[in-house]
Amino acid sequence: MSMKLRKITEKSLCRTEYDKLTKVFLCEPHHMTIKEQINETQKHFKDEEFHLKKAQMQHQDLIDTLKKHGIKVILLPVKKQFPEQVFTRDIGFTLGQTIFVAEMAHGARIGEENVLKEWLEKHEISYYNLIGDRVEGGDVLINGHQIYIGLSNRTNQQSIHHLQTLLHEYEVVTIPFKTKYLHLDCVFNIISKTEALYYPDAFDRKELKVLASHFDLIEVNEEEQFTLGTNVLSIGDKKILSLPVNREVNQQLRIRGFEVIEVDITEIIKSGGSFRCCTLPLIREYN
Repeated sequence: MSMKLRKITEKSLCRTEYDKLTKVFLCEPHHMTIKEQINETQKHFKDEEFHLKKAQMQHQDLIDTLKKHGIKVILLPVKKQFPEQVFTRDIGFTLGQTIFVAEMAHGARIGEENVLKEWLEKHEISYYNLIGDRVEGGDVLINGHQIYIGLSNRTNQQSIHHLQTLLHEYEVVTIPFKTKYLHLDCVFNIISKTEALYYPDAFDRKELKVLASHFDLIEVNEEEQFTLGTNVLSIGDKKILSLPVNREVNQQLRIRGFEVIEVDITEIIKSGGSFRCCTLPLIREYN
């Protein structure tokens, strides 16, 4: 395993999952298809037809919503050979002032990370290129000095250990979960310093105890896990993007004082990802 450090010439910064989002990577779903069911959400929608034009319109609504809230949206170049390129979260993650670029583990997605690397190099933005490590951004969540990394089919223990040796200033907390849920952010998501959404059936008792020791956990029910109720996107100032169909999640968030911004991207989630999956933060401001 090895990594390359690129020259730092522009700021990147993410210290949490909920600080004010100001710059983010997205990729339009121009060539989006569902060729095989690789996660529970895709299996749930396997009998429903996928409508590309509808997915494109919904993705544009997402872009417009982010821009409306003052967030700069960077659209990565679209490549025909990558049908799941819309899920930018998995190709990398920003920890502190460092962007890590993943080495994609699944055949259909291998090579997507090169699009991000080319963009970063063109704009002279620093990054660590993780070579030989299997770590995808959907398994990585940051909360100040703590980083939670899901142990999954896409992220292995050896790579988590390697990251721990590199990230001396952080405490890395490994969270195993049932692998049928693909990524950690499909069953767990941090929405404030002390609060997190979670789907309890995805974890064993030991992991539930670990999560409960760090967060006030907000349960997502089985029905809304299928519609990725945990996979919301915090954009700062207690504002959260969420699907209108996830009524119970949205109600619980509002009761806790969050402003829920409902955007319908239900066509996109047929491929197994929602708001967090579709966004790769570059900069989150903090006080």
